[in-house]
Amino acid sequence: MTFDGLFGWLHPAAGRRGVVLCGAYGFEQMAAHRPWRVLADSLASAGCPTLRFDYPGEGNSADQDEARVASCVAAIRQAIRFLRRTTGVTEVALVGLRFGATLAALAAETESVERLVLLAPVTTGRSYLREMRLRAQTIGRLPDGSNPPLEADTLTIGGFRMEAAFLADLADLNLARIDHPPAPRVLLLASETKALATRLGALGCDVVTGPFPGLAHLVGDPIFAAVPAADFARVTGFATDGMAMAAGAAPPPPPARFAGSAWDEEPIRFGPGLFGIRCRPRVRETGAPAVLFVSTGMSVHSGWGRQTTTLARSLAAEGVASVRFDLSGIGDSADRPDGRNPLFAPDGFADIAAAVDQIADTGAPIVLMGGCSGAYAAFQALCRDPRIAGALLINLYCFDWDPEQDLDRVIRQTFGSASTYAGLLTQGSTWRRLLRVEIHVRPIAEALARRGFDAALRRVRRAWRPINPGGSVARRVAAIRRRGAEIRLLYSAGDPGLIAARRHLGRFPGRADRRLGAPVTVLAGADHNLGAPEAQALLAAQLRELLRAVRRVPAVRSASAVPEIRLDAVART
Repeated sequence: MTFDGLFGWLHPAAGRRGVVLCGAYGFEQMAAHRPWRVLADSLASAGCPTLRFDYPGEGNSADQDEARVASCVAAIRQAIRFLRRTTGVTEVALVGLRFGATLAALAAETESVERLVLLAPVTTGRSYLREMRLRAQTIGRLPDGSNPPLEADTLTIGGFRMEAAFLADLADLNLARIDHPPAPRVLLLASETKALATRLGALGCDVVTGPFPGLAHLVGDPIFAAVPAADFARVTGFATDGMAMAAGAAPPPPPARFAGSAWDEEPIRFGPGLFGIRCRPRVRETGAPAVLFVSTGMSVHSGWGRQTTTLARSLAAEGVASVRFDLSGIGDSADRPDGRNPLFAPDGFADIAAAVDQIADTGAPIVLMGGCSGAYAAFQALCRDPRIAGALLINLYCFDWDPEQDLDRVIRQTFGSASTYAGLLTQGSTWRRLLRVEIHVRPIAEALARRGFDAALRRVRRAWRPINPGGSVARRVAAIRRRGAEIRLLYSAGDPGLIAARRHLGRFPGRADRRLGAPVTVLAGADHNLGAPEAQALLAAQLRELLRAVRRVPAVRSASAVPEIRLDAVART
């Protein structure tokens, strides 16, 4: 649902006490997005109508000219009023995570709430900034293991930027200076609780404290995010303790619609429990392709650093419609029926076929864009579905996933390729560590040798038992081009996926470019997720060039020539 420029999800229930979930900020909330949804479902199942939402300028909420702490606090107050108005609850509990817990405490000073849950709250803005600066050095590393250059007066963590004004707000933030009791009852879960609990107790709050052991896996990384079941059970118990039930259900809220200056958006549900956002231009350009944004890794549909939402809305201003959606098991889509990790799932292309069904009736050419495992799913869909006119594949790790590969090992060796070690050896600090015997070369060499042997063995097996019955990658790329579709490859310099591109398509510049009909683009100084503004601008330029190419060379898209594609048939292919 939408309210006051904010996008949210209401989890209905019959209790008289509602809950507003105040998520963490930026990268940490992107990591916690799916577990946060699990908490909302748990609270609703226990009887609490629960609202979770995106802060201004984040997720699917409205864009803003300048992010400020005050606007986030105001958003929480708006969410409290909206929940009361929509569900008729007589009591409200706030549950805040990390910086969201700090914002919740500030909002509750002037907006009456009955209960407050603080999960690892940020007690001072200065300590939070120190922590985020350290995290920025680990999350945004380049493929060679080096840190990206720092920007003056800004801080970027996982593609999310904090500008100068927001940093100034943080520097002046201190929960020890809170003047009014935020709620009669408070649950504080954190590694260190004494100072804040003492302050809240002095203000007259009844404070219950405890540890929060599940924090690291909750906000660490979207790929490895895990639900802290025991911690969330404690939160649910505290929020529902002594709650009264309503006599009848509240009326359903109006359908969610969102409007910008040049675009209109609405949430859509389709296929096997898939969720997405359809973004339509106010003025559509005749003949313009429609873009389907495929989930990258485990990142939610708004994208790494919110770049997908930003790009979708900027394209709409140019007359291009789009849908951004979550594959099964990611973000707000349903779990996979088989319970397996959605990354490199062999049937992920079936979800893309279901999304194509949503926009195929417009008659516009359809273009896919996805990164890493999302690029893998997009390539598989491009090979199978003749309705797709083109695809931009970003840091495609492999064209075909070998089921004998260890997925967890592949994910964790992000910086473990031979090229990574070679890059590290060019750095003086690494040489100094080698000379001081702080880095042991033998285990590295053994690990590389094992990986090389395993890769060679897999290639031999594939030669005798091909993974894909459609033929070699080069043959499938040739078939894609014969039907008039376009394909583009974009890589960060040094990305591990470059190995597969060269092995299957040839060298570039050269043979690979000729096979693809366009140069393979390699971006220097870009991290795997293209989090820097310059990398995102180049990505947008590549997508726009692909859209122009699709319009210049239309694919065979006649409805009479395209067979009906059923999800069950695609899944069996």
